[in-house]
Amino acid sequence: MQFFTNINIKSLQPPITYNDKLMLVGSCFTEHIGNYLEEVKFRVLQNPHGILFDPISVCKSIESYIENTQYTEDDLFYYNEAWHCWQHHSRFSGIDKDLVLEKINQSQQAAHTFLKQADWLMITLGSSFVYKLVEQQQPVANCHKMPAQTFVKHLSTIEETIVALDTVLFRLFQFNPELKVMFTISPVRHLRDGVVDNNRSKARLIEAVHHLVNKFDRLHYFPAYEIVIDVLRDYRFFDTDLAHPNYAATQFVLEKFAESCCNESTRTTMEEIKKLVIARNHKPFNPTSNQHKKFLEVQLAKTEELKKRLPYLDFTKEMDCFLSKF
Repeated sequence: MQFFTNINIKSLQPPITYNDKLMLVGSCFTEHIGNYLEEVKFRVLQNPHGILFDPISVCKSIESYIENTQYTEDDLFYYNEAWHCWQHHSRFSGIDKDLVLEKINQSQQAAHTFLKQADWLMITLGSSFVYKLVEQQQPVANCHKMPAQTFVKHLSTIEETIVALDTVLFRLFQFNPELKVMFTISPVRHLRDGVVDNNRSKARLIEAVHHLVNKFDRLHYFPAYEIVIDVLRDYRFFDTDLAHPNYAATQFVLEKFAESCCNESTRTTMEEIKKLVIARNHKPFNPTSNQHKKFLEVQLAKTEELKKRLPYLDFTKEMDCFLSKF
């Protein structure tokens, strides 16, 4: 008996390997993929602006990395006893204005340098809805819990999204001629918009992205949205809010990502590293036992072998952990 719809995902060409550097920007689902890749030691930089949902905010953030934009006090505002930036997630907010600016600008510099050398940029779009300040008509990336009447809510058209993405892609390929781009659409359901408007929003993103993927050879699409919504398609794969995919759904998407986007050699290495990470986090019942010491010796030898094979990856945590417990 078949419980799932088959989904044929075309193998990514060229595949992602451990030689690659990957930047990820976009919605909260971006960080599921990014955290997974970081855990297995890919060289990753994710969301230098924090979580972003709409294509306009994503494009503005990428343009700022290309230009290495440095923010000033004029870009901040004070609300609810903290300093915020309209273009950044609240993870950058704080009570000390200077520290907020320092954190933002350090992230900008890191993003500029990384993007210039990156092999892949992964963009995950979450919503077509854009929020604009009523007075300035300026799009914002985060509302920072300001009153709803502060903003005008706008559902971007397919054409608006295509123009924004097309423009930033042109600049990206000038800035980094070797860069390849992968799009995904977040399977997180924006139920605050209502079921109908959430589907309208996602449909516009999907249409815009596929228009561009069909236009450029260096653009690719990974169907994270379709895997959750059309393959799993069951509330048991969502958290209690019925909007966010749960652990099982996320793991299923990540398995499909590895199968279709990485070659066999890379997947084998990913599994080796995953076992090392599990071993590093292992809490022994008897840390002084000979059995545990033997376990550490074996893990240390595996770490050293991987370090020789992949000298550009950072195994400091594993080396320190296994050596310190002898």
